[in-house]
Amino acid sequence: MEVRQLEFFVAVAEELHFGRAAERLHIGQPAVSQHISRLERELGVQLFDRTTRRVRLTAAGLRLLPEAQATLVAFGKLRAAVAEPVDELTGLIRIGTSEGLGDRLDRVLDSMATLAPLVAVRLVSLPSSDRLDAVRRGELDAAFLRPAAHVSDLETTAVWNETLVAAMPATHVTAARSLVTFADLASTPLRLSPRNANPGLYDCVTGLLRQAGIEPPRGPVIGSVYDALAEIGAGPPSWTVLYSSAAERLRVHRIAFRRLDVPAVQTLIATAPGPPAPAVRLLLDSCLAAA
Repeated sequence: MEVRQLEFFVAVAEELHFGRAAERLHIGQPAVSQHISRLERELGVQLFDRTTRRVRLTAAGLRLLPEAQATLVAFGKLRAAVAEPVDELTGLIRIGTSEGLGDRLDRVLDSMATLAPLVAVRLVSLPSSDRLDAVRRGELDAAFLRPAAHVSDLETTAVWNETLVAAMPATHVTAARSLVTFADLASTPLRLSPRNANPGLYDCVTGLLRQAGIEPPRGPVIGSVYDALAEIGAGPPSWTVLYSSAAERLRVHRIAFRRLDVPAVQTLIATAPGPPAPAVRLLLDSCLAAA
């Protein structure tokens, strides 16, 4: 049994809803279900009665809940007792980033600077595969990964979820809605960056389109996001997809940003296997607070 499994159990037990527990834990709902099923197998009991309409604790689950809550409190005290005081941390933390992390990254950095003013932060912008390789080689201490992907040889921690938005001409008929679907834009040319520039977002968007059975015509490949948005606003109708955090920072005339009716995208932090160093733990805690 792992402490993380108890965290999942307590979240579901307190929310009595797998979806809300997943949002609280900043992780996908299937992962929550898998961890709960694994815990039940290890304990040899059923902890929840699940139906399509409700989730409730079994008698065994009710007995486990106070013990699990107490264990998590005790584990938090244990970790705090041996940890170096945050405000005394020194050194350098190297973080792999990508464009468009937005205000959340600012809040993370502000939190780290406030809690540990002697820790220097170096941000390194690299493609996602290069970021992960740099963590493996020890050249980076941590790397943001978005969308979430399975990485078998590194530790990954889910830190937040983010919505996708469609950027379209403000005059487009769909711009009158606050929530749009791929079907609303199916006849309008879609513009994307080449896959090698942002494979995560490219694969995410094209995969969602396949699932929806939508194949919009393709517009010109994007080189610069700013230039592409200017062209979308001024030229023949077209559209593209951005992370909401990136869209929030953009102020482009004649462009409307509308939330897409698709599942939120999960952001992970990848780190080297094993217990995180104090500065990495500071980063993870600051990310979870920023979420």
